[in-house]
Amino acid sequence: MADLKPGARLPLLFFGMLSLLGGVMAGLARLGWDVPAPALRAASVHGPLMIAAFFGTVISLERAVAAGRNWAYLAPLAAGASGIALLAGAPLFVGQMLGSLGAFGLIAASAVALRRQVAVFTTVLTLAAGCWLVGNFVWLVTGNVSAAVAWWLLFLVLTIAGERLELTRFLPTPPLAQQLFIAIVGVLIVSALAVVEQLFSLGLLALALWLLRYDIARRNIATEGLTRFIAACLLSGYAWLFAAGLLGLAGAFTPGHEWRDAALHAISLGFVFSMVFGHAPIIFPAVTRIRIPYHPALYLPLTLLHLTLALRVFGGLNNNFDLRHTSALLNGLVLLIFIATLVTLVRRNAKRGAR
Repeated sequence: MADLKPGARLPLLFFGMLSLLGGVMAGLARLGWDVPAPALRAASVHGPLMIAAFFGTVISLERAVAAGRNWAYLAPLAAGASGIALLAGAPLFVGQMLGSLGAFGLIAASAVALRRQVAVFTTVLTLAAGCWLVGNFVWLVTGNVSAAVAWWLLFLVLTIAGERLELTRFLPTPPLAQQLFIAIVGVLIVSALAVVEQLFSLGLLALALWLLRYDIARRNIATEGLTRFIAACLLSGYAWLFAAGLLGLAGAFTPGHEWRDAALHAISLGFVFSMVFGHAPIIFPAVTRIRIPYHPALYLPLTLLHLTLALRVFGGLNNNFDLRHTSALLNGLVLLIFIATLVTLVRRNAKRGAR
């Protein structure tokens, strides 16, 4: 079957960006900021908008491009539609079912890669898609977003870990390292099944240490240009994953814990968005065929991301609501700065090409 042309993929990416914008504003609403009415109504589904709708759309779109099958694009379409439904105030069931359809589609697209190459990393990527589906079902059955959070986090964490594992084949990695990686993934999945937060936190710590030790970023940080920037994003993200694991050991993942905001955003902002910042100059051109040239200006939003997140975590650890309130707005502004930086680089590149 023919693949979808790059121009036809842009609306799907736009749907995902709507979920991101809505999710950020819904998060601000939870901390008392004045936001437009749709985002205010969606304050209770901040997590589903960010994880299931935005990241579900982006990851599904990337996987659909890799699969090269038209049907695979139904996954990002469903995920993006779930975010629009949540923001539009449609019955919650509609958003939940659309998100679940998106997860089914991602599993199917991941299975294509698994059939092409049976390997640990393709297996982990398929398991990650399954975690998204399980999280959606848990939310659908219980109506409790908190009950699904561990599965949704595993969807993101295992997707990133699986993609990074693929690149270790270019390094002289000992066989024991891959066995250890498999064991860590097993611990994380078992901990989510058994709802053992301490074990989940230990798994995150172990994965962070594994990535810091075996990821190719350790070597690439000594290079220059885009390769070094990506390595900086990765290594700093792993540090935030480690921090989240430490907070989790102190009970921070427990619903209602005063450090929960700090732990969740150490993963979702510190770890996951560091990966987004690092991989956007590669993934966006692969999806849209629009080149993003490297420029040192990319370090600005990365630095601001870490600084504003550090303020938010500090505010959470010290029960300082005002600091959390202000830093949350700064977190959202950083994402806008990053997008504006990418747009500026693309426009500069287009002008040079037109000369």
